[in-house]
Amino acid sequence: MNAGLQEDGADAATDAGTPVWAVFGDLMAGLLGAFVLILVYALALQADLATRLDDEVKKRQAEEQRRTALEQALAVPLAEGRVTLSGGRIGISSSLLFAFNSDELQPDGQRLLKSLGATLAAYLKARDEVLMVSGFTDDRPVRGHSAQFADNWELSAQRALTVTRTLIAEGVPASAVFAAAFGAEQPVASNADAAGRALNRRVEITPMPRGKAKPAGGG
Repeated sequence: MNAGLQEDGADAATDAGTPVWAVFGDLMAGLLGAFVLILVYALALQADLATRLDDEVKKRQAEEQRRTALEQALAVPLAEGRVTLSGGRIGISSSLLFAFNSDELQPDGQRLLKSLGATLAAYLKARDEVLMVSGFTDDRPVRGHSAQFADNWELSAQRALTVTRTLIAEGVPASAVFAAAFGAEQPVASNADAAGRALNRRVEITPMPRGKAKPAGGG
């Protein structure tokens, strides 16, 4: 009888202990599953960051190549001080291109654009890019009975169009260039003095990837 009681007690102990180990096993399996999920997420995040870093490196390399190509193409006018190059934008002073309140090219401006036309056409030939020709003015209003423009927006637009048409005439494909007007917006210097206003009166030629060729301002 005592033996029977002992066997019954052992069976009861075994039955009582089985659920504990089963729960522990389920807990460990759950923790292992969570760890695997975290590991997979961390690896995916690392791969995504690596891809983004690689894309950023390629983007910067492409920008550096574009800047270097422009510097080489514009070496002569840059050395002569007839144009500037900043942030990939080719800057030309309006005083070199146009007389006061005029959209007609002056002889020096005509000669400059003639040389730039061939240079930019050769630059574009090897690249899937377009040129945005942007006109800018200072903040002084167009005034006087002889003024043919309603305001600075119209003046900057007509000057940008004049440069665009001249570049096309000098060999730049019409499908690879467009005009934009910014008026007195986006000044690069203060309009409080003559020197600053002279800097703001300008035309910029900006090469950009064809898919991103969208004007950044009004006009």
